[in-house]
Amino acid sequence: MCSKVLLASFCLVALAMGRPDGTPAPAGYGYDAPKHQPSYEKGMPFDFNYVVKDDYQNLDFGHKSTSDGKVVTGNYHVLLPDGRIQTVTYTADYNGYRAEVAYQGEAKYPDAKPYAPAPSYAAPKPTYKEPAPVYGTPAPTYEEPQALYGAPEY
Repeated sequence: MCSKVLLASFCLVALAMGRPDGTPAPAGYGYDAPKHQPSYEKGMPFDFNYVVKDDYQNLDFGHKSTSDGKVVTGNYHVLLPDGRIQTVTYTADYNGYRAEVAYQGEAKYPDAKPYAPAPSYAAPKPTYKEPAPVYGTPAPTYEEPQALYGAPEY
C-alpha cells in the first residue's frame, strides 16, 4: 500500500512539472529553452578584402567588408563590358540590406569585330558537272504475258 501511495505522489509531481496550461515549472526544475537571438546579433566581427586586376584579360573587380558583429558594411566593384566601373556600397544590419549603386566612366561600344578571320586560302571551285539533257523518251518494252491456264511446259 505504501508503494502505491509513493508511486501516485511521484506521478502528481511529474504532472505538476509539465503543466499543459503553459505556466512555468518551479525554479530549478525542468529545462529552460534558450531565448531566441536574431541572426544579426549572433555575428562575429570580421574584416576582409580582395582585388583582382588583370589588364591582359581586361578584368578588374574587388570586395571589401567589415563587421563589428552586429552591422556589416562594405563595397564591391566590377569592370563592366562597356568600360564603366560599377561600385556597390552596402550596409546590412537589423533593418535589412541597403545598397547604393554608382557608375564611373562612360559606356563605350566599340565597332563589332568579326568573330573569325576570313580564310587566307582560295576556296576550290565546284567540280560538279551538269549532266547532258536526254531528248526523247525510251520506247516501252513489252513482254508476252504467260498463259494463265493450261499445263506448264517442261
